[in-house]
Order: sequence, then C-alpha cells, then structure tokens
Amino acid sequence: MNAESDTSSIFRQALVGLQMLFVAFGALVLVPILTGLDPNVALFTAGLGTLLFQVITKRQVPIFLASSFAFIAPIIYGVQTWGIPGTLSGLLAAGLVYVLLALLIKARGRGIIKKVLPPVVVGPVIMVIGLSLAPVAVHLAMGKTGDGTAVLVAKGPALAVALVSLLVTILAVLLGRGMIRLISILIGITAGYILSVVLGLVDFTPVLEAPLFRVPAFVLPQLNWQAILFIVPVAIAPAIEHIGDMLAISHVTGKNYLEKPGLHRTLMGDGLATSLAAMLGGPPNTTYSEVTGAVTLTRAFNPAVMTWAALAAIVLSFSGTLGALLATIPTPVMGGIMTLLFGTIATIGMNTLVREGTDLAKPRNLVIVSLILVFGVGDMALGYAGFMVKGIGLSAIVGVLLNLLLPGKSGSVATEVGDL
Repeated sequence: MNAESDTSSIFRQALVGLQMLFVAFGALVLVPILTGLDPNVALFTAGLGTLLFQVITKRQVPIFLASSFAFIAPIIYGVQTWGIPGTLSGLLAAGLVYVLLALLIKARGRGIIKKVLPPVVVGPVIMVIGLSLAPVAVHLAMGKTGDGTAVLVAKGPALAVALVSLLVTILAVLLGRGMIRLISILIGITAGYILSVVLGLVDFTPVLEAPLFRVPAFVLPQLNWQAILFIVPVAIAPAIEHIGDMLAISHVTGKNYLEKPGLHRTLMGDGLATSLAAMLGGPPNTTYSEVTGAVTLTRAFNPAVMTWAALAAIVLSFSGTLGALLATIPTPVMGGIMTLLFGTIATIGMNTLVREGTDLAKPRNLVIVSLILVFGVGDMALGYAGFMVKGIGLSAIVGVLLNLLLPGKSGSVATEVGDL
C-alpha cells in the first residue's frame, strides 16, 4: 500500500513538474531564438541550472531557473560584435557578479536587506515584475510576437484560443479538486492546443522532419574583456529582481526563503547557474515569475516538482522531435495562460502592501510607490550606449534610493524579510 502511495506521489510530482516546464517553455526558448543561441542548449542549461540551484539551496525553494530576458539586448549586440564565444565570457562574468553579491550578504548579514527593502519598496517592485510583462501576455494572446511587432496568428482565432485556454484554466483552479487543480494550467494549455488544431493553427511538418535524437549545439566561451566590461553592469538589475522574486515565492508558500536557506544561497545559486549556462553556450538563467505564478495557482509548494521540471528539460533538450512538438504550441495558447500568471504576480505585490499596513496616504510612501510603478511599468531607461538600466531593474534601484534618501523615515523599519 505504501509502495503504491509513493508511486502515485512520484507520478503526481512528475506531472506537475512537466506542467511547470510547459509554463516556462515559451519564454525559455524565446530568448535563444531572439539572440541566435541554440534553444536546445537553453533547455539543457535551464534544467542543469535549476538542479545546481537546488543543490546550493538544499532543495528548499520551489523555483525554476531559465533564460533571462534582461540580457536579450546585450546578447544580441555582443553576438554581432564579438561572436557567440566572446559574448559567453561576458555572461559567465555576469553570473560571478551574483556570487560576489551573495558573499557580501553572507559577510554583512541580512540586516543590509532589511534597511533597503521595506514593504513600501518590495511590494511595488513585485507588482512591476508582473505588470511590466503584461504587454507580452496580451500581444501573445492577440496572435502577435511578444514585442507586438509581427502577427503570427490572425486576431480572431488567436483571441478565441487564448480565451479558451484562460477560461479552462480558471475553471480548473476554482472547481477542480486534488489532481485536477494541481494540473489546471496543463489542462488549460491542452484545451487551447486542441482548439488550435481544430482551427488549423498547428503545423506538424517540423515535428515529422525533426530527428528523434539531437545533441544540443554546445559552445564554449572565449575570453573577451570588452564583452565582459559591456555585459557585467547589466547583472545588477536582474540581481535586484532576484530578491523580489524570492520575496514573492516566500509570500506564496508562507516560508521565509531569505532566512532559510538564505538570500546568499539563493543568489549564489542563481549566479552559478548563469555562469554554468554560459560555459555551455546557453543564455543567463533567472528565477521565472511565470512559474511562481503557476505555483501560486496550483499550490504546488514541493521543491521536488521543480526537480522533475529540470529533468524533463534536460531530456527534452536531446530530443529534436519533442522540442519541435512543443514549438508547435501557438503563441495565443500561452498568451491566454500568461495573462493570469502575470496578473497573479502583481496581486502578490499588492498583498505585500496590504498585509504590512503600508499607509499610502503618507506623502513619502506615495512618492516611492508611484515612481517605482511608473518607472517599472513605463519601462523608463537611464544610461548611455553600452550601459542602460531600465524597467524592473531601474524601478527597484529608484525605490531603494528613495527609501534611503527621502526624509520622514521611521526609526524602526518593518520588512517582509524579518516578519514573514
């Protein structure tokens, strides 16, 4: 009886893990497609990076790591200027920046985080993480590319598919019990995919032509100091985003991951996963907000689920057929799902402000929250050619600086880091 129960539990974890990979898949492979890197390598390094992250964090955090959007522009410029191997050396160095920050936090303690990241900063930053990605979800739902520059599917069929995916997912979340609720997103994706096949939006030709087994096209980095100096500063912004993601998943699960296993461990895991990806030819890794949204909806808090997602990504990376099959999922299917997932992340940020009793009637709090939201959602950019901080990263930096410099700060700062 116990053996049957264990087998059932493992099967459930594996299935939910596959669902998490489905959620991450679109964004995961989009980054290498846009930057000229190999999507199969990105799958492999996402899986391997997630496993490395779990080792460093003692398998305590239900997080999946995959391709970072923050590095798209630097990678494109780097590949055009120094080639892929040279660019990879810059990405490897960027991962080491995370490691240095982790060591600093380890040496100085989490007190430094308590001082600079009270709820009035963290809440709106988490909101920005979700809201800044909202246009991507809407563009995909309407049949366009993520940036909205090209139409992939006609608007009418695209919206029909997106709405079916979304509605089926919502119904599964609200009405489903047990296994149905756990795989609610997978059910929604399946419903949208079936409708896509019926509407003739799926072309199976690439699947038939793809080889069953294909070794990812691994590439080794070559030292290039120009690429390193160009890319390393970009790492600051996603490093700050990492803290927001850790706080978000902490709120979802009710556990303080900045305390245990510790922010220094999660940041180091993220950084080493990024450097490992660069050593094999993959894009930098980052904690995926859409997967955090999926964890929120499904309540799948067991980190073992992410182990299965990582193993599935590694296996998939060697299969041309499976990779091609997943690539046939029309963008509106994922667009419909992501409208809910990204909104969920924004709601977590709102809840951060509410549960900590942040008084937005106070001018100081109003200024901080307002500028974080506008700079982040509006994609404000500051810098110069070669070094640009924008969007989420800039909004986080602005929030931290305003909190430290504006007058009227109370002597005792309550933060989620200490009070989760």
